This record gives sequence, C-alpha cells and structure tokens, in this order.
Amino acid sequence: MRALFIHGPADLREQEIEVPEPAPGQVRVRLAYTGICGSDLHYFFHGRNGVYEIREPMIPGHEVSGTVDLDPSGALAPGTPVTVHPATFGPETPELEGLGRHLRPGGSYLGSASTDPHTHGGMVEMMLVRTDQIRVLPHELPLRTAALAEPLAVALHAAAIAGDLSGASVLVSGAGPIGLLTLAAARDAGAASITVSDVLPGPLERARALGADATIAVSQEEVPSDAFDVVFECAAAPASISTAIAAVRRAGIVVQVGILPDERIAVNLGPMVNKEVQYRGTFRFDDEITAAVDLLRRTPALAEVVTHVVDASEAARAFDLARDSAVSGKVLVALWPEDAPA
Repeated sequence: MRALFIHGPADLREQEIEVPEPAPGQVRVRLAYTGICGSDLHYFFHGRNGVYEIREPMIPGHEVSGTVDLDPSGALAPGTPVTVHPATFGPETPELEGLGRHLRPGGSYLGSASTDPHTHGGMVEMMLVRTDQIRVLPHELPLRTAALAEPLAVALHAAAIAGDLSGASVLVSGAGPIGLLTLAAARDAGAASITVSDVLPGPLERARALGADATIAVSQEEVPSDAFDVVFECAAAPASISTAIAAVRRAGIVVQVGILPDERIAVNLGPMVNKEVQYRGTFRFDDEITAAVDLLRRTPALAEVVTHVVDASEAARAFDLARDSAVSGKVLVALWPEDAPA
C-alpha cells in the first residue's frame, strides 16, 4: 500500500509499505482524507515542529476520516464510516489526578516526531488504531467534512477552557481554520456576539460566511480596547497576543489557542496586570472529538471550512496551498481517491 513520508524539509516521498495486520484490540481503517495542520506544515517545510525534529522518515497527519477495513472483533463492519481520536494517553499519576488525559506525560499523537520511534500519521492508505480511538460517524456526515473533527475538538476544548460563554461578547483573533472552528465552538456554547479579526481579507470573508457578527481587518482598522468578555487568540503572533490582552475587558479572559514557539517573545503584559485579565492556555483536547462529530452533523455549513481537496499524488502542492492562508482555509489530502470511498 502507499504512504507519504516526510524525510526532511520539503522532502515528501510516496513509498510502498506493507499492509498492517490488526492485533486484538485494533482496527484497520482505510483512510479517505487527511487534513493539513500547522504542525504538519512545520514538519514539511522545516523538518521540525517546535522542539521535535524529524529524525527518521515519518508519515504526517492527524486529522483523518475513512472507513473500517477490518475489525477482528467483528464489532465494526467493513465500510463503517469513522474518524479517529489521534491520541494515546500516558499513565495516570497522582499529581495529575482529575485533570484531562491529554495533560499526562508519556502519550503519543498521530503524525508526531515527539516519540522515538516517531508516531506515523494518516497520509497512508490504511492504518491501525486502537478500538477506543475509533469514532463511528453518523450516516449523514460526509467523510470530507468529518476530517474536521480533530481541529474542531481543539476549538471545543478551548471554549471549555474559557468557561461559561452564555451571552458573552467574544473576539476570535485569527481566521485560519482553527479560528473559524473556534467561532463555531463559541457560537455553540452560547456566545451572544462574535467578532473575528485577521490581517487578510480572504479569511475574514470565510468568517462572515460562517456567521461572524463582525470582522476587523487588522491591517486597516484598530481592534477596540476593553471591548470583549473573552478573546480567543488563534494567530500565535506576539503582536496578536498584545492586541488580545488590550482588547479584553477588565477581569476578562484571554485563551491562547494558537501554538506558540518554545522561545522568548515580546508581549505587552501591562494591561493584563492593570485589568486583572486571566490568560489561559489550552492544549489539544481530551475527548471533545465525540462532541465535534455531533457539532459537524448539526452544522452542515462547517463543511465550508474546507476550501481545497488535493489528490495524494500532488501532496506537496497541498502543503503549499495550506501555507497560503490568503487563499486557503482547511486543505485536505485525498488519499488516492480512485480507491477511496466517497
């Protein structure tokens, strides 16, 4: 079967590998689509994501959808549509008791160089996952849309970190795919008004199409200060963080959704102190992917977050597209679509 391996910066190769055989407690999934995430872009263009460097050829991708190919237990029939929770969690420890499983050390994530050997991801024809990682999809949810379940779960977790959003005025800073899905998560959580800011017109147009109450073109207008109950910072740029802290009201909440580099950055924290702002981090998710599948089912318009689908034979072009946020939202790789389910 075929797989796409990153060997180093901008070095993506299609290779033949053996079809894996599931062990007890595993399911073999035939993949249809894999989304390109920010971490995938870092691995592809730079050969590393933060502190994690590719040390051996690695299959990228953790935003997947497909169908069951083989379940040895017989519980899932071949052809059952599914998505996959990409995480395996480390052991529970007393000091982390009661916290989310995603905060435990020692776990792994699909398409990640954080483990040795690396954990291969979803840009492959078929993959093995544990039975508890499988999420069966409702029949009315297309596989194309279901590939959004993982990033939407990230957004739902960020909304939960913010707390009760009922009636809140919200700013989403950054209208990339995660920002757009955070808009949807905040709306589903009961936010009264949602403003989305970005420097580019294309992402803002997509935000308006998904129901943003207002948009701010940061390159042309100022983000108002002290105006929002909650700010979700999805751009992961120092200037955006400073703006987020200034934009939130006194005693408001800023949730850092965008992944920051592991280095010192220059941010203006003065208003955070003066206003008693709460600055909260958020990391991946625990089990919000189940709720994400349901929200995708209930909100067909979220399918529009996907702007491009590129065949696996042109996967390098898909990475180029995904890097250009002026023209693309979520970019999916169709895994050899002549063989994949519709």
